[in-house]
Amino acid sequence: MRLNLLSCNAQRPDKRAIAACIVEISGGTNASLANELTMILLEGDPVDIEVDDKDSGSALRALRKLDIDYEIVE
Repeated sequence: MRLNLLSCNAQRPDKRAIAACIVEISGGTNASLANELTMILLEGDPVDIEVDDKDSGSALRALRKLDIDYEIVE
């Protein structure tokens, strides 16, 4: 499943937690790339990631917990 991460509405976003979440939910993403994607997201640009279908429920819960708005592409 593909997700577009649109924005983070948290008052004080936790960059480390967001990067760790991206590493955990997206296959093949390392910590360096996750940090870069986190900075792009916090600057206001959407980020496209791939999530395994078997982990999609927990991935969506983790994103909601971090106040990240997303849209499902596939």
